[in-house]
Amino acid sequence: MRIGAMARGAGLALAALITLGLAAPAATADSEVDRYLDLPLVNRNAAQGPGGVNPELPYDHAELGRLLDRARAVGVPATRYAALLYQYWLVDATEKAGIDLKSWDPRAGVRANRDNLIKSYRYYENLQLDHHELQWAGMGGQVGADFGGGLVDFELLGSDIYGLPGLADAAHGVLGAVEQIAGPQAVALLPAGLRALAQAAPQITPEDVRWILGMILVMQKNIFSDLMPMHDAYVTGGLSALSEFREAGLFGDDIMAAWRDVASGDHGRIVASGDHDRIAEGNGTLLRREQQWAIGEQWDEVRAYKGPVGEGITYLSGAAGSPSVAGVVPPREFRPVRIPFTGADGRAMELTMPLPDWNWSELDPRWDYITTELLPKYKWQVDNNWPALEATMRMPYEQQLESHRPLLNIPQLLTSAVQELKVTPATGQEN
Repeated sequence: MRIGAMARGAGLALAALITLGLAAPAATADSEVDRYLDLPLVNRNAAQGPGGVNPELPYDHAELGRLLDRARAVGVPATRYAALLYQYWLVDATEKAGIDLKSWDPRAGVRANRDNLIKSYRYYENLQLDHHELQWAGMGGQVGADFGGGLVDFELLGSDIYGLPGLADAAHGVLGAVEQIAGPQAVALLPAGLRALAQAAPQITPEDVRWILGMILVMQKNIFSDLMPMHDAYVTGGLSALSEFREAGLFGDDIMAAWRDVASGDHGRIVASGDHDRIAEGNGTLLRREQQWAIGEQWDEVRAYKGPVGEGITYLSGAAGSPSVAGVVPPREFRPVRIPFTGADGRAMELTMPLPDWNWSELDPRWDYITTELLPKYKWQVDNNWPALEATMRMPYEQQLESHRPLLNIPQLLTSAVQELKVTPATGQEN
């Protein structure tokens, strides 16, 4: 009798604690949901294989939503259903973009992924068109045309990329011109990627091209898979939907704060100048996540691939690029090659040429370029020249892609760099 009274008393006490919010009932076991709890995000890095974030998860959007609702209803902590939550929004985003997530395989090559490239970036630009505050998406869509056009060229040239008529000669021509004017010691001061480009020409193989293309397409999927579920959740469910991402451990407080900044100017309303800056800052944080967290290691891996092969190709990607964002200078004009040397008469001289003195695959100089050129100039377009920006983004994406085919002009670009090489007295020297 006493034991029964004690049990009833304990039950009443527990009920009182729950009512006061001091305790919570244990999550109810649910065999259907349990199999999807605590799944690792084994395919969050798309280099692991095709499809979603874990092969155990379904791809049916309605089923994912039902399972997610049941997990929430029985009080499962968000950290335990993180993979289910991620897959739900990734499936939703890919369906809206018109992409089949289950078969999306970056390693299949450019031809197999051409439609995915176009649909991805079309989706990015549509988000920007519908929501002025989503500047990361709009800029990503525009830059995607430059990126995609370069990939098309790479695959078209295939194993002949370094055998393209005049390319090897043009690369050696740059080194030769510098040596003739400023001496062999000046050649050692040229960017490592430029020197590697000349060295790697006879070493490239079709397998090398396929591997590097695959890695670049992995990066493209990694960016989509990380940022697009967030964007989709934001436009569908607002900040509360994104709070669940944070609770699940899919991102931290910094990204949540960034989304609050982005949301300070939602739905394209006219906002004060202070809000414009806040929106841009939030988008900048998302861009930093993309460049560092989503693809930073992959760029490092590509640059390190087979010594001069990876170093040369990653340098080439920056030297050839011409961003489509209005007012943005090409990487080759941003911090171009400048080499100090001593002239025959003993005066301090400087040699300059329109090639980048940095490698696009390195995070720090890439981020310097992004924050100096891309971010502020894209923000200016959104704030001050929206009709022109909108007209560009409403252009069929196939047309945007085909208008950016930089690699076919590489030999001419290198030859032009030699022709435009300048020698001037060093700063502070008299003519």
